[in-house]
Amino acid sequence: MKMLSLGQTGITVSQICLGSMTWGSQNSQAEAHEQLDHAIGAGINFIDTAEMYPTTPRLPQTTGRTETIIGSWLKRRADRDRLVVATKVTGEGNADIRDGARVGGKILRQALEQSLKRLQTSHVDLFQLHWPNRGSYHFRKYWNHDPRNCGVGAMDDEIADILGEAGRLISEGKMRAFGLSNETAWGTMKFLQAHEPHALPRIASVQNEYSLLCRIYDTDMAEINVHENVPLLAFSPLAAGLLSGKYADGEIATGTRMSMQPTLNGRRTQQSEAAVLAYRALARKHGFGLAEMAIAFCLNRPFTIIPIIGATSLAQLRSNLRGSEILLDAGLLGEIEAVRREHAMPM
Repeated sequence: MKMLSLGQTGITVSQICLGSMTWGSQNSQAEAHEQLDHAIGAGINFIDTAEMYPTTPRLPQTTGRTETIIGSWLKRRADRDRLVVATKVTGEGNADIRDGARVGGKILRQALEQSLKRLQTSHVDLFQLHWPNRGSYHFRKYWNHDPRNCGVGAMDDEIADILGEAGRLISEGKMRAFGLSNETAWGTMKFLQAHEPHALPRIASVQNEYSLLCRIYDTDMAEINVHENVPLLAFSPLAAGLLSGKYADGEIATGTRMSMQPTLNGRRTQQSEAAVLAYRALARKHGFGLAEMAIAFCLNRPFTIIPIIGATSLAQLRSNLRGSEILLDAGLLGEIEAVRREHAMPM
């Protein structure tokens, strides 16, 4: 497994991160531990979670369950210091978590300390703001996004408060780095601009959606990635299972995510289904599984990207990991771009 530097943090991570959003709902604790053991054995050292997980389905009574499952696994590990554990603080919008309050320094500390208890660890390596206080155009909100209605308000003061507390938490050894999620180019730059003049922590990374079907990151955000050294942690690199191919023939097995979320949070459309069939045909032509090609595509981008893979079975996890072993030649990459031209923004 190839290892990468996480931006300017000095933290070294595997080129693939193990996601966990199904643990505690679709997956039992034993299954989650089995996945963790297998991933670590395959060379992964990077694990991502969030205080609001699991999300399949998202229920108030399961909040924190995934972190608790990871904590029971971490507790028995002698190699905690070589593992990179990332989690996220939930912000405005989830009424069952702190009544949906906006994140400020006080909530950042409160959320982290609660996560540390569930994770049974003295520190997290990366603590992320799950989405901006002002809201986000992600999760298909970009179709009707109006930048005038983002509620910026006292954003500079909020950033100073959040990063100031993050700095204190880093000094106390409770976290090593701070990152963003579901953020924009403008929002990312606002956090970066607060770093130097005020000696505040520098943003380590941004966790946004990215896949063959979702490529809004490819322009402005990619430019920040390269020139500001802020890597992308790519969630849903298989588009919530669409790019595994398991739904391509119309079968929706009981217990799958699509059986719980028929549109997969807006990802399943006539256009995306057509794109999946085109990409599946291309993968088969070159002797690859669709999931393998989709992961390999992420790893072949001209900017730093760490796909977050999630699975509900070891077979799926093994398939996803094989994507890190595939090299896509220039011819295949050209064919992928041709499919993209035909299916430019399918969801």
